[in-house]
Amino acid sequence: RYAAQQGHADAHQACLAHLARDVAYALQNSEDFLPMRLKLWLNKAFGLAEGISRLAPSTIATRRRALERTIDDIITTPTSCELTMKLRNRFARAREQLLTFAYWPGKVEPTNNACERDLRPAVIQRKITNGYRAMWAAQGEADIRTVVATARLTPGTNIFGTIAATLGA
Repeated sequence: RYAAQQGHADAHQACLAHLARDVAYALQNSEDFLPMRLKLWLNKAFGLAEGISRLAPSTIATRRRALERTIDDIITTPTSCELTMKLRNRFARAREQLLTFAYWPGKVEPTNNACERDLRPAVIQRKITNGYRAMWAAQGEADIRTVVATARLTPGTNIFGTIAATLGA
């Protein structure tokens, strides 16, 4: 949901894990019932994501539509709690990006955990070396990491061959 990511694909998936963290915080700090409804909704969404590889396309579509109807009802529920209101508005802003994973079963994850795992080595490298002295070095490493991560997405791809082909292009 970063602004820099928007507009670079047909659709985006909001990270449901981050939203679940915010819901858990609201459950602890709010007297409102809305966070509990959001938690139950997220449980169903994660359940759909977990079983999406075994479900028939018609079942996925049926469950997705039910989740869409439920979230529409939840985000239109009035609340007087400021914390809950902010959370509800966050879900409302991300409404079109909550169930992207159900439109492309097996191709999109409901969280960005894989992306964060892919970034971890670069972050560790930056912290250990205290950054790069030249922008070309940082850009070069980012480019290589991107090529390698993309090549890993296709089973059976020769990563070194992919790097060589990229450098040759």
